[in-house]
Amino acid sequence: MSSFFLNERERRAFYMKKDRQKELEELLREDTGDLRIPNKFEKSLITTIAVSWALFQLAIASFWTLDSTYSRSIHLAFAVALVFLSVPFFKKHQIKFLPFLSQRRGIPVNDYIFAIIGVMASLYITVNWDNIAMRMGSPSMLDKVFGLLVVLTVLEATRRAVGPALPIVGLLFTLYGFFGPYLPDLMAYKGVTLDKYVSQLSLSTEGIFGIPLRVSTNIVYLFVLLGAMLDKAGAGKFFIDLALSGLGKYKGGPAKSAVIASGLTGLVSGSSVANVVTTGTFTIPLMKKTGYPAKKAAATEVAASINGQLMPPIMGAAAFIIAEYVNVPYIAVVKAAFIPAMVAYIALFFVTHLEASKLGMKGLSKEDIPNAKKVFMDGIHYMVPITWLVIELMVLRHSPAMAAFRTIILLIFTVFYQEIMKMKKNGATLVEALKSTLHITVEAFVSGSKNMVVVALACASAGIVVGLVATGIGSMITELVGVLSGGNIYLLLIITAIASLLLGMGLPTTANYIVMASLTAPVIVTIAHAQGFFVPLMAAHLFCFYFGIIADDTPPVGLAAYAAAALADTDPIPTAVQGFIYDMRTAILPFMFVFNPDLILYKINSWPLIILIFVMAILGSFAFASALQGWLITKNKWYEIPVLLTITWILFNPAGLLDVLHLPMEFKYYVYLVGIGLFGLVYLEQKYRSKLNSAKTAAT
Repeated sequence: MSSFFLNERERRAFYMKKDRQKELEELLREDTGDLRIPNKFEKSLITTIAVSWALFQLAIASFWTLDSTYSRSIHLAFAVALVFLSVPFFKKHQIKFLPFLSQRRGIPVNDYIFAIIGVMASLYITVNWDNIAMRMGSPSMLDKVFGLLVVLTVLEATRRAVGPALPIVGLLFTLYGFFGPYLPDLMAYKGVTLDKYVSQLSLSTEGIFGIPLRVSTNIVYLFVLLGAMLDKAGAGKFFIDLALSGLGKYKGGPAKSAVIASGLTGLVSGSSVANVVTTGTFTIPLMKKTGYPAKKAAATEVAASINGQLMPPIMGAAAFIIAEYVNVPYIAVVKAAFIPAMVAYIALFFVTHLEASKLGMKGLSKEDIPNAKKVFMDGIHYMVPITWLVIELMVLRHSPAMAAFRTIILLIFTVFYQEIMKMKKNGATLVEALKSTLHITVEAFVSGSKNMVVVALACASAGIVVGLVATGIGSMITELVGVLSGGNIYLLLIITAIASLLLGMGLPTTANYIVMASLTAPVIVTIAHAQGFFVPLMAAHLFCFYFGIIADDTPPVGLAAYAAAALADTDPIPTAVQGFIYDMRTAILPFMFVFNPDLILYKINSWPLIILIFVMAILGSFAFASALQGWLITKNKWYEIPVLLTITWILFNPAGLLDVLHLPMEFKYYVYLVGIGLFGLVYLEQKYRSKLNSAKTAAT
C-alpha cells in the first residue's frame, strides 16, 4: 500500500520502520567494514585483494612454507589495504570543505595513498628483515620512519574498522611509555626511548607482529573463512529451520529456537552482530507472534547471539590465542571452555522457558513450523564438513590450521554437490553448477576477508599494548592493581570484570580479552595465591574473556542490542538492559570457575566425575536463573530467593560450604546432595502452591 493512503499514526510507523531498517543496514555495514559503494573498477580491485588474501592464507596453510614473520606482515598488509579502500576517514561526520574524507560513493585519492603507505609500512619488515635482524635494538633512520608508519597506519586502520576505543588505549599506553619516568612515584616507571619503542613494536615479533597477529594469520583467518563459506552456502538458514522444526511447537518455541540456532551459528561465527542479524531476522518476528514483548524478544536474541562466541571449537577466535598465552594445546582450551559454554546456553534455554511460563505463551502453529524431515534431508550435507572439523580436531588431533584447511576443501566439494542437486532439480547443466560453485566460493572468499579485517587489526593494535606491557609497564600495572584491590582477590575480580565491561563497549571481544588478560590474568593468579587460593592461569584468562563477551550488550553501547532492537522495532537501551539481565547467568560463571576449577575440568579426566560436575552446574544455573526471573514453577516467594541463591553457590562451588563449616575436602562431592535436596524442596513447595492456585482459579 502506498504511504499516501496511510493515516498519520500508520505513516509515522511506516517511516519509523524504514528508519529502523536503515539503522540495521548501517550496523551491518560497520560490522563487515563494507561502508563504501564502489564503482565497477573499484569493486573488482577490492574483490581481487580479498580473494588474493584468501588464496594466500590457503597456500601458507598447505603447500607454501613461509617464515612466520613474513606471513604476519603480508597478512597485515592485506587487512590494511582492504580497510582503507572500504571505509572512509569519517563514517558519519561530514566536513564541508573536505567532503572526500567522508566520501562513500567511490574511493577518493587520499584513501588510495593511505592504502599504499599502509601496505608498504606493513611489508617493510619482510623486505628488510635480514638487515633489521643485523641491527636489532639499534634501528636506522629508515627503520624508525617505517616503524612509526606501521604504528600510525595500524592505529588509523583500526579506528576506521573497529572504532576509536582501541587506538585510544594504544595511544595512552604509548604516552605512558614515554612519560612514565616523569609521573608520581606510585605510577612511575623507567619508560622507553624512541629506539626501544620502534624496535619493540614494529621491528620484532614482540609487538604488532606478536602472538595475537601470529594466531590471526596462522589459524583465525581459516576459521573465519570457513564460517563465511558455510554462510554463503546456506548453512545459517538450515540451522534456524532445524531449530524451529524441532522446538517451534513447544512453549516459547521461537525463543528456544533462537537459542539453539544462535549456538549452532556461533560454532563458526565470530561476530555477535552478524549472529543477531542471521538468526534474529527469522526468530524475533516469530517470538513476537507467539506473545513475546518486543524488548524481550530482541534481548533473548542478543543474549543467545553473544554467547555464540563462548562455544568451542572457535570461541570467536579467542580459543587459539588463549592456547598460546597459557601455553597449552588447543584441545585443552576446548576442554576447559566446554562446561561453562554449555551451561550458559542451557541456562538461557531455561530462561526462555520461564519467560514463556510467566507470559502464558504457547508454541507456534503447525503451518508456521518447517517440516523437520524435509529440513534435515535438504541440509544434511552441511553437517558433513562440520562433523569432519570435529573429527580433525578432537579425534585425529590435527592442528587447528590443518583441520580448518581440510574442512574448507571438503566444504567446496560439498557446495559443488549441493549445486549438482539443484542442477538435477532445476534442469541446469553441469557447467552452470560449476559456475555457481565458483561464484559461491568467490563470494565466500570476499566475505571471509572482509570479516577478517576487524579481527586482524584488533590483534595488531592489541599487540601495541602487549608490546609496551613487556617493556616493564606490566609489572607497574600489577603493582597498581594490587594497591587498588588491597590484595583482596574478590575486589580484584570485581575490578577486572568492570574494566572488561567498560573496555568492551568500544573494543572487539578478542582485543578486549588480549588487553585485559595481558594486564590482569597474572595478577589474579598471584594475588589469589597470596590469599591461599589456587587459581589456574586458564581460569584467569577465561575470566577476562567472558566479561569481554558480555560487554557486547552492556548499555549504553552494545552494538548487538542495537541490531536486535532494529529487527524487533523497539528501543535499543531497554533491550540492552534486558539482555544484560539475561546475561547475568553467564556473568556468574567466571566467578565460580575461578574459585572452583572443577568447572573448567582442571586436572579432571574421569568421565563419571565430568558428567556429575556438568549436571550439578546445570542445576546451579537453573537455581540462579529462577532467582533472577522470580519464577520456577510459579512466582517466587521472597524467602525462596535467598534459598535459590544458596543452592546456586552450593552446586557451583561445593568446596565453599565445606570451607565455611571447616569440614574435610574429601566430602566435597557429597555436598551436592545438600544442594539437590534444597532445590527439590523449593520445587515441591512451588508445585504444591501452583496446584492450589489452579484449584482456586477453577473454583471461581
